Amino acid sequence: MKKNFSDIFLQLHISERSGRGVPLITKVYGQEAFEFRENSIVVTIPFTFFSTNDREKVGDKVGDKSAVRLNPTRQRIVEEMRNNPNVTLPQLTSMIGLSYKTIEKNVSYLKKNKIIDRVGSNKNGWWRVL
Repeated sequence: MKKNFSDIFLQLHISERSGRGVPLITKVYGQEAFEFRENSIVVTIPFTFFSTNDREKVGDKVGDKSAVRLNPTRQRIVEEMRNNPNVTLPQLTSMIGLSYKTIEKNVSYLKKNKIIDRVGSNKNGWWRVL
């Protein structure tokens, strides 16, 4: 059985439906970000490296003028959700070493500020880092 990488990435929650990112990339970086070749399309997205101190200043949303500052706990929660979108709040509690209520409060903050989003149900869903 032959599978496309895009289908595999979609099932692993690494990507969304094909084509959704093109308008977003064009809106932010312009059409110059795309280079069409004979057998491929190359997308170039500029990236600026930040030191640890700079990252704390701009928050976890690089390039966003209204960046929300994330404290170390919230940064760790986002990092764990990036590494494992299926992580549960009880698992985060034991991984980070804080109370369930503290994790719950920080996750609520992240959702409210549109940094993370829950896709699907609490039982069968997964975390999307926005």
